[in-house]
Amino acid sequence: MVSFISSQLEGPGSLHGYPMRFARCHLNGFVGHQTNASERSACCLLFLFVKTRVSEHRETHRRHGLVDPKWTLRRASSDPPETMAHGGPPPRWLNCPRRGQPVAAKFLPMKTMLGPRYDDMVPEENRFNPSMLSNYLKSLKVKMGLLVDLTNTTRFYDRTDIEKEGIKYIKLQCKGHGECPTVETTETFIRICEHFIQKNPTELIGVHCTHGFNRTGFLICTYLVEKMDWSVEAATAAFALARSPGIYKEEYLRELFRRYGDVDDAPAAPELPDWCFEDGNDDVDDDGNMIAQDSGPSSSGFNAGKKKREKLKLGAVFLEGVSVKGVTQVTTQPKLGQVQRKCQEYCEWGKTGFPGAQPVSMDRHNIHLLEQNGYKVSWKADGTRYMMLIDGRNEVYMIDRDNSVFHVANLEFPYRKDMRIHLSNTLLDGEMIVDKVNGQPIPRYLIYDIIKITGQPVGQCDFSRRLLCIEKEIIFPRCEKIKMGQIDKTREPFSVRNKPFFDLHAARKLLEGSFTSQVSHEVDGLIFQPIGKYKPGRCDEILKWKPPSHNSVDFRLKISKMGGEGLLTQTVGLLYVGSHDMPFAQMKVTKDLKQYDNKIIECTYRNSTWVFMRQRIDKSFPNSYDTAIAVCNSIKFPVTKERLLEFLDRCAQSRKHHSDPDAQLMPPPPPKRPNQGLP
Repeated sequence: MVSFISSQLEGPGSLHGYPMRFARCHLNGFVGHQTNASERSACCLLFLFVKTRVSEHRETHRRHGLVDPKWTLRRASSDPPETMAHGGPPPRWLNCPRRGQPVAAKFLPMKTMLGPRYDDMVPEENRFNPSMLSNYLKSLKVKMGLLVDLTNTTRFYDRTDIEKEGIKYIKLQCKGHGECPTVETTETFIRICEHFIQKNPTELIGVHCTHGFNRTGFLICTYLVEKMDWSVEAATAAFALARSPGIYKEEYLRELFRRYGDVDDAPAAPELPDWCFEDGNDDVDDDGNMIAQDSGPSSSGFNAGKKKREKLKLGAVFLEGVSVKGVTQVTTQPKLGQVQRKCQEYCEWGKTGFPGAQPVSMDRHNIHLLEQNGYKVSWKADGTRYMMLIDGRNEVYMIDRDNSVFHVANLEFPYRKDMRIHLSNTLLDGEMIVDKVNGQPIPRYLIYDIIKITGQPVGQCDFSRRLLCIEKEIIFPRCEKIKMGQIDKTREPFSVRNKPFFDLHAARKLLEGSFTSQVSHEVDGLIFQPIGKYKPGRCDEILKWKPPSHNSVDFRLKISKMGGEGLLTQTVGLLYVGSHDMPFAQMKVTKDLKQYDNKIIECTYRNSTWVFMRQRIDKSFPNSYDTAIAVCNSIKFPVTKERLLEFLDRCAQSRKHHSDPDAQLMPPPPPKRPNQGLP
């Protein structure tokens, strides 16, 4: 049977799916008539052999353009092909440890090997290929008889490099992203290993997923529990000892304890090792495949699906260039996760990362939203974005766009109805700016939105009501206690103010009047805020306008040498956005630019080339591809100041303007604000 099936796998005709159907149909029938466990296991091994060979032949023919279009259409309707986001090594692979120690003298956990096609992309000291595994086994004087590959792709290495070392190879695909191995996959793994160990009791079984921790650890632990009578506690502890820090995804630990113990006894996931934070790409799974998903909860509400573990950026800087006393980064659990989750839940944000609303660049198309919907306008400060969680006395936290969390000491927010009580369950949105007062830098937090106040979802209210809430519930109680001498503002790390918004007709005065000279920080444009409810993530209704000369994109810079046969080698700066592995653009490399290799840099487009502006140390990731395209459109089809003001004048003439009398007035200079006298 094996020889017949193998012969059916050769040639393009095999891609029509017949061999796989043949194998499944005939083997299922064959297995059903076997009473001997050894024979059933052999059939399972045979089926996996067939499945692996079919997958490899499909991949070979796909590379050579031999795929039958009919097969392609059939597959597209049922089993979408993997979509690679990276042509290089999988995310977080480079510094992940190559292997652990043997577990129960039976299993060797390891990360996936990478074949020679990756050598140009992997430094020599980071490589891990099949020949290195062979040399390691020889040094231990042990024999590995079977290798189980759990990755959800076939691109990492050639299985024949394993088999020529006398090691049997089995492909048991596990998705890995937000999904533990199924009961069916677990049973198959256990049958394969049990069958092999019965016949080869002294040989090791190698097991790897992409990194060799979660899928690998999960399945090894299931074997220890089911076939070696270990407790689930002992199994997970032994794996963690052999492959530190062990299984680090909480959902995997909980599922193990749900199946083999009490889920309430599941240990907390260990702190993630440093190598887990090499990549910031949430759009790919552990194997480097694009995650199939909808557009996501950008402005569409809460997604209750499973989320990836938050990333930790060690050494995050609060407010670049200014020393702010009493502000320290939170890096320890459980506090870090509690703050991050609370902010995300308050915003009804179903993804990982920073949940705050993100504006889009104004262009000649979306400017028409200003005449279709109600809007307020304010100046765009050249500040640093932070959300603020107020959760009790001495429990004030700032969250930046990298989702890094900072604890703020000596900052008080009294409850208006009883000023002896401190606010809690309150989430604000705003930006830190640095005012120059008598030549001295004075940090201030400008609050421009509110999502929760004492647990109440004020973010669901209209924007005017939210502005009133900020003034009445946040600013006023502080001012009252300052007047009474009950808040010592000299001990506070920074001052707190609300940022005013105005009706659209004020845009001209904000741009052309004396207003910019009355604020003590840089103004680099306007923000147009819709009057509807707060929406987390990218919000296509919030528009930011900058002069065309100020429009910019945040790229990841990678300095590379380029050349070719007959061409001079030159050094260029490749500019990347989002999770794309192809550069979005490139720029000339200067001596000064070399220090920013692999850093996030802000660039503007001038004289048909991208020009470096500054490093963005407050960001770990570049702009998304969509954001970069939007900025490019605003550069290519700019909304000039004159065009913007003309458009706003036409809007004012085309419909009756309803507003508060106070909204017709320009904002007074900052010193005359209600909280005057604050530093």
